Amino acid sequence: MGEHKDLRLASLRRFAAAITVLNLLGHTVLGFEQPYAQPFVALLAAYSAELLLEWIESRRLGRRPRFLGPGSTLFDFLLPAHISGMAVAMLLFADDRPLPIAFAAAAAIASKHLFQVEVNGARRHVFNPSNFGISLTLLALPWVGIAQPYMFTENLSSAWRWLLPLVIVCLGSLLNLRLTGRMPLILAWLSAFVLQAAARHFLFGNRFLPSLNPLTGVAFLLFTFYMVTDPATTPASPRGQIAFGAAVAAAYGALMAFHQVFGLFFALSLVCAGRGAWLWLRGLAAARQAPGTVPVPAVTQGT
Repeated sequence: MGEHKDLRLASLRRFAAAITVLNLLGHTVLGFEQPYAQPFVALLAAYSAELLLEWIESRRLGRRPRFLGPGSTLFDFLLPAHISGMAVAMLLFADDRPLPIAFAAAAAIASKHLFQVEVNGARRHVFNPSNFGISLTLLALPWVGIAQPYMFTENLSSAWRWLLPLVIVCLGSLLNLRLTGRMPLILAWLSAFVLQAAARHFLFGNRFLPSLNPLTGVAFLLFTFYMVTDPATTPASPRGQIAFGAAVAAAYGALMAFHQVFGLFFALSLVCAGRGAWLWLRGLAAARQAPGTVPVPAVTQGT
């Protein structure tokens, strides 16, 4: 248990550092077109929501808030909120309006408290927080869009346009090999992505190579190595990871076949929702079969 906690903390710290550096480079070098204030708005909303909801939850359960403690307790507690805020700020484009960004960041954090299931005796949130916040914002505010792929390399020379994706792939592979153990998921997701493009080509007449164009974008690489692989909301077993990655690709292909935009984010949200429902039903069935127990739904809503 202690080793697992140490690996999780190391992963969070490295991920938080990497996404912070990427945001800084994006606004100063790469070509991000969002306002400079956008990351600060997202972080303020994410930090505030995380602290407030944890305080409410601790009062409800009669325990000490997890952000109170010695040393780096507060810093480590806010790492997931930092990552979610930075991801929302980097991937959403709302022109110069800050409220949609604050809404997305707060929704990302709230999803962790509102939608939970019990896995191996512990509570786990269902949705990838930043992906949920982005998906909900795109649905609720149709005039909000996502950062276009060219923004990640707009100001780079031709050599750096190749080098940046290579760095992201290498660092992402190292992170997922050594810390998250999600390489089977990544390989299944990429393989199934190619298969769904082929299926749409033969079934609906889509051009095969243009259907693979998302593979060439930096945003797709970030989604692949840093979002779809979230350890807290994906299966731990290799078989489960392969099924999860293939399901996300299948959902994406179905959304594209019905001409739905923002397919990557919506596909991941749908698969997370389906997995959460399956875990809830499995927990409910196990509770009913256990002798002398009263069935209790596994999904709870935070106050």
